[in-house]
Amino acid sequence: MSDSQDPSYASPPFDHEKADVILRSSDNVDFRVFKLFLSLASPFFETLFDLPQPSEEMSTDVEIKDGLPVIPVSEDSKTLEPLLRFCYPCTLAEDPPLDDFRDVVNVLEASKKYSLDAIERTVCKSLFSPKILETDSLRCFAIACRARMQDECILAAKYTLREPLIPTWFEEIELITCTELLSLLTYHKKCGDAVQALKADISWITAEYPQWTAAPWMVAMESSGNHCGCARSTSKRFASGGSTSAQWWETFIHTTFLDLRDKPCAETIRQNIEKAIQIVRHRNCRYCSAAAPGGMRDFGVLFINKAEELIAKVSSSLELQRLQTSSNPIVSQVELDLKF
Repeated sequence: MSDSQDPSYASPPFDHEKADVILRSSDNVDFRVFKLFLSLASPFFETLFDLPQPSEEMSTDVEIKDGLPVIPVSEDSKTLEPLLRFCYPCTLAEDPPLDDFRDVVNVLEASKKYSLDAIERTVCKSLFSPKILETDSLRCFAIACRARMQDECILAAKYTLREPLIPTWFEEIELITCTELLSLLTYHKKCGDAVQALKADISWITAEYPQWTAAPWMVAMESSGNHCGCARSTSKRFASGGSTSAQWWETFIHTTFLDLRDKPCAETIRQNIEKAIQIVRHRNCRYCSAAAPGGMRDFGVLFINKAEELIAKVSSSLELQRLQTSSNPIVSQVELDLKF
């Protein structure tokens, strides 16, 4: 042994007396495991264990401990334990919680190394769920890049549109290259630019609301045909039927398109819809306070659908090229396509 400290045994269930092989982690922890479980989980281990196994009587370089062959692995015990727990039946070991994103990276890399496809899929399913992506999209993107997971990389990239164009620092940013980060930012900007087409051409509004009667709240017009007390803009740019539009409405439009440059996603529109409704209510206008909330939320559905159609055109082009193997294996779809 090159280590001055004797190996220690792992905690249950990896200290079983009837185990038939020992895996030794890089930090000198011995895991007594069953070949059958690992062979069923991975063709890598199946092939390994099919090779002639040394015995204590054989003169080999393989260490024998407690009558079992010792197989050193490059992973540390913090990575090896959750990996092995995934391999074991649930009656013997529960799937481990992967709360630390760095642990997830290590487990995914080890899963690929040992051809543990089922484990990789399980980790991806738990990590790249909408709930986690909504709050940790950038971290997920970094992990997907590092683990060379093309589909998850694209999925996480789409969720990062909820973040500002220039994101704040996050620990996992160190896992990706400058090229990958630049590609992500380029994709983000292209989506923000694409949505601006809805401001340049408002036919999608006039087609849905051809006359002011279809959206009287948009022009602050009461059913009597008189304008309510809300201040009105002199512009006819964003109103239906050629009527002048309400000031709060134009403010909403301008603010939302500005925000969409930074965060081109449905959530930006939803948040601004609710802000506009609160502004209307604070005006204490009896008509607008009653009419605007329902009308604005219906309009929000239209707005979101149109915005997502344009974003999808940018996103769909990400899927035209597949992850390629090269000297830099993370030449991802995001990186390849975002250079158009």
